[in-house]
Amino acid sequence: MPGPAAPAGAAESTDGTAKPDSAVVRDSLGVGIAVGLSGFAFGVTSAGSGLTLLQTCALSLLVFTGASQFALVGALAAGGNPYTAAAGAFFLGIRNAFYGLRLSQLLALPRAVRPFAAQWVIDETAAVALAQPNRRAARLGFTVTGLSLYVLWNLTTLLGALGAEAIGDTGAWGLDAAGPAVFLALLAPMLRTATERLTAGLAVVLGLGLLPVLPAGVPVLVAALAAPAVLWLKGRRMTGPPDAAGAAKPAAPPDTAGTAPEESTHQKEGESR
Repeated sequence: MPGPAAPAGAAESTDGTAKPDSAVVRDSLGVGIAVGLSGFAFGVTSAGSGLTLLQTCALSLLVFTGASQFALVGALAAGGNPYTAAAGAFFLGIRNAFYGLRLSQLLALPRAVRPFAAQWVIDETAAVALAQPNRRAARLGFTVTGLSLYVLWNLTTLLGALGAEAIGDTGAWGLDAAGPAVFLALLAPMLRTATERLTAGLAVVLGLGLLPVLPAGVPVLVAALAAPAVLWLKGRRMTGPPDAAGAAKPAAPPDTAGTAPEESTHQKEGESR
């Protein structure tokens, strides 16, 4: 017997539970505002690395992926080669392409809208969209998160670059940790199984362990290898070691069926003699 229909303005999931649009908007705005405020930190850091106000704002408007932007200005501030810094930022941003592959199936946006929506495919919008019960809620969460974050990120980037000297040390304000903290808060409830928790733990170990020895952005790509590694170990554990599967079977007992007639013939000959 079908359950009660979802109220107007609510997104109904596949299991019949409804999530009001207001809840989706509230969660999306929470993420957009919390992460968008960290644009202050980027504006200050970018200005401190020697980039002009125009260059700083152009990065937020056109690149719009905080991790890559911080990697670029961080490498420049440390005196790194601009091409090396750009390469690290590029490799770090590759993950957004994988988000896009998943979101393209989930959101199923019209072709005319996809090029514009691609600009908002980042960690936060992907996490919010994937956490929704159905396509309608995912589209709403993606749109609200992307719009609020894009506007606030660019606004705070501008204000941070203009008031870099007045703000001082961004670490004292905790703005540099706002983005990662929100993303971890979204990710943690999604780690439900032991395999998922093991994958996340191994990725953290790889990322942090290789951070001092590899260029910016590369440790994140190496950490992505945690997923196939854990799946391989899980498959090996389920099938058992190769020698057990490929062990030689015990030799079959000799076939005596073919010798029985011959023995019977000899016995008959002996009896006749």
